[in-house]
Amino acid sequence: MPSSYAKDRFDHLPHSLERVGAHRAPGKKGRGWIALWWSLGATVVLVGLGVVGLAVLNNNLNFELPGTATTSDSAATPSATPSDTPSSVPTPAATVDPNSTVTVLNGTAGEGIARSVGEVLEAEGWTIEELDNASTEDVQTTTVYYADASLEGAARGVAESLPGSEVLLSSDFADSAADLTVVVGNDYEPAE
Repeated sequence: MPSSYAKDRFDHLPHSLERVGAHRAPGKKGRGWIALWWSLGATVVLVGLGVVGLAVLNNNLNFELPGTATTSDSAATPSATPSDTPSSVPTPAATVDPNSTVTVLNGTAGEGIARSVGEVLEAEGWTIEELDNASTEDVQTTTVYYADASLEGAARGVAESLPGSEVLLSSDFADSAADLTVVVGNDYEPAE
């Protein structure tokens, strides 16, 4: 058997190929990133489809941050007088409904504000469910929140007991045990 072979075309390959095996060329750089980007894109698409699916199946899904006002919230805010709006839907009259329960939350830095507002409302004939502090102390305007449109008259009745307060149809306090929620703001001035 001969110890050396004649040179042929396979002996003149560049040394920079660094081949492994008989027919394997080195992998191209950066090909691992392709799989990462595809998987990232697929994840984003699947999460987006999941959020849209939940929004379609559950109409209570809320994408707003609590406490931020949007145009839909301002459109849902009832006006103070019927003459301000050209709509033909009458504004419910303010009523006192002892069967409607009220939660009072102090949105100020003052002490005993929720208790004093609760006493005012009890004297007017309202049933107080709970007195507590709000999650923030910088509420500017006293607001009566109601989650069901049928409670607008009762919310207006509570607002009449607290001069200068506003009423707002909102689901922010829908999970509360009470029908109406009053968040006392810095504009509240107790009667002397």
